[in-house]
Amino acid sequence: MRPEDGASVRHRDLTSQTVLVTGATGGVGREVALALGRLGADVLVHGRDRDRGEAVASNLRDRGSDAEFLRADFADLDAVAGLAEAVRERTDDLDVLVNNAGTHFDDGWLTEAGVEATFHVNHLAPFALTTALQGHLADDGRVVTVASEVHRRADLDLGDVESVAAGDYDGFAAYSRSKLANVLFTRELSRRLDGPGAVSCHPGFVPDSGLWRNSSLPVRAVMRVFSLLPRTLTFGRVDTAASAAVTPTFLAAAESVESGAYYRDCQPVEPSEAAQRNDLAEELWSWSEAAVDRHWERPAEH
Repeated sequence: MRPEDGASVRHRDLTSQTVLVTGATGGVGREVALALGRLGADVLVHGRDRDRGEAVASNLRDRGSDAEFLRADFADLDAVAGLAEAVRERTDDLDVLVNNAGTHFDDGWLTEAGVEATFHVNHLAPFALTTALQGHLADDGRVVTVASEVHRRADLDLGDVESVAAGDYDGFAAYSRSKLANVLFTRELSRRLDGPGAVSCHPGFVPDSGLWRNSSLPVRAVMRVFSLLPRTLTFGRVDTAASAAVTPTFLAAAESVESGAYYRDCQPVEPSEAAQRNDLAEELWSWSEAAVDRHWERPAEH
């Protein structure tokens, strides 16, 4: 199944639109990039691995897309700033930004920004990229941020992301916290954007997506087993990269979406109570601005 078929957007013509898909060298991101390219969009492919990224860009060019690979390590804020600058240099404006890149670490460590690594890569980097592209999004553009249903397991104490207690680090809790941040970020971004829309989504559970590559050997082994099981034996709860790309593809290509909403299976659903807290979304935004040293003035309320 192609994601655009599952999303019922195969009729959409994205010719003349430019999209940036982060984390597009494999897994869900690659499938989203290829789907949008098949719909006619010009695609900027982001990732860390140049060989894999160039292969995706080449695949897209073979299909008629004006595609280019842009390398950046999301653990490095300077690299993220460089990515934003490269996008500005190569495009007049950006129609769709898909914040898909993500990771999971079993061992806790702080980046040079002094932020727990999973939270840095999954939230702070896309925050930095999106805010650096303020004013470069098309008036009717869209920001799609890939979150996860595991956000429902999390709460958000920002003190937890500024230190890593020895022997007390829970990699899955850190991942869940970063996904809650994705939903809160989208909520506040939607309130601040004047024109473009912002949505977040749960793509699905994809054991072989590459997300777990930095996990411990037992976790990687479990994910390998899940990836080999027929989908019928998992009651439809395990996705392929292509099936998990359906909702992000829908949100990137659909004619209209509900800005600020959280989507699952191409439909808006209510996120967790924590994810609906405007005070927490504003607190996260202010903390993130300080962390990346960038300020975004919110337009007057309409």
